[in-house]
Amino acid sequence: MIIQPMQFISEDKKDILFFSTLRQRIDLYFKDNKLSKHHNATMVVKTIILLSLYILPFAALLIFQPSFAIAIIIWITMGLAKSGIGMSIMHDANHGAYSSKAKVNRWLGFTINLVGGVAFTWKLQHNIMHHTYTNIVHMDDDIEDKAIMRFSPHTKVLWVQKFQFVYAFMFYGILTLYWSFMKDFVQFHKYTKSGVNKESKANNKLMLGKIILCKMVYVLVFFILPLIILKMPVLAYIIGYLTMQFISGILLAVIFQLAHTVEEASHPIPNDTGNIENNWAIHQMNTTVNFSQENKLISWYVGGLNFQVEHHLFPNICHVHYPNIAGIVRSTAGEFGIPYLENKTLGKALRSHVRTLQRFGKMPSLNETIS
Repeated sequence: MIIQPMQFISEDKKDILFFSTLRQRIDLYFKDNKLSKHHNATMVVKTIILLSLYILPFAALLIFQPSFAIAIIIWITMGLAKSGIGMSIMHDANHGAYSSKAKVNRWLGFTINLVGGVAFTWKLQHNIMHHTYTNIVHMDDDIEDKAIMRFSPHTKVLWVQKFQFVYAFMFYGILTLYWSFMKDFVQFHKYTKSGVNKESKANNKLMLGKIILCKMVYVLVFFILPLIILKMPVLAYIIGYLTMQFISGILLAVIFQLAHTVEEASHPIPNDTGNIENNWAIHQMNTTVNFSQENKLISWYVGGLNFQVEHHLFPNICHVHYPNIAGIVRSTAGEFGIPYLENKTLGKALRSHVRTLQRFGKMPSLNETIS
């Protein structure tokens, strides 16, 4: 199915004025404080820490081949670091937000390969489909039904999904495992067939070759080298590897879900002409929810993804600046009478997500014609 372009249409001049005013104020903040919108020393230190906690433990695992108990601790550390790399480093870099230099963003964007993914397909899913069409069914892949999971009130409900709030977190645990071996191939085919991938046939052949090469290198590093060349104990190694994947899968899935699959977020549908009757910026404000903004540790670890409102409005700004510009976004939204959605704590956001899964697992489709 070819995906047709969708437009955001609003005749309310106040909605248009909101975003133009907000952009001016954000620009003025950086100008007045003589700040770059990109990385700072804090971001560089974080990058070094997260990459070190992923690469060095794995090197130690291969070189010293420690006991099973120590190895599990290493794998857990890697799982935590892997999620941090995905949320903080590769995410900013592949948005072009890490640095003002394209080459720096490109090379740091390749950190997605360290955690099993491919930048090309990720950008199509995340930068184009998710950020443009947030929470719009069949456009935003992040809320597309996946196997026995339902993330939208506009799709067909299955009987088993009334239990999805129970089994969801086990499902989330296989996210990065699927990502490492299958997801990029599935998405490459899907986006090429649907027209989201607009590259030529020649370029796509080259890109497919690069995806295959990336996966081969991943298998070489994580399986052939340790199990065949270094002859590490297979069962213990596989248990550790799956532990890493399960931890990183749950963390990545949950953090992203807390921004959009919660009670506070709306799920708009197109009108009869296939367009969304809203201004794009207002749409982002209605479909995106912040959480735990006052928790500095969470903000550091999740790469500012608890400031998703700011991120969706300004994805080209490095996340280290989100806590400082959040007040500007909040006050401007209040001035224009636009809701600024948030859950004060991680616990509240998690409970909202679980209740939403429970509700979506029971409710019939709100629009059967698009299910």
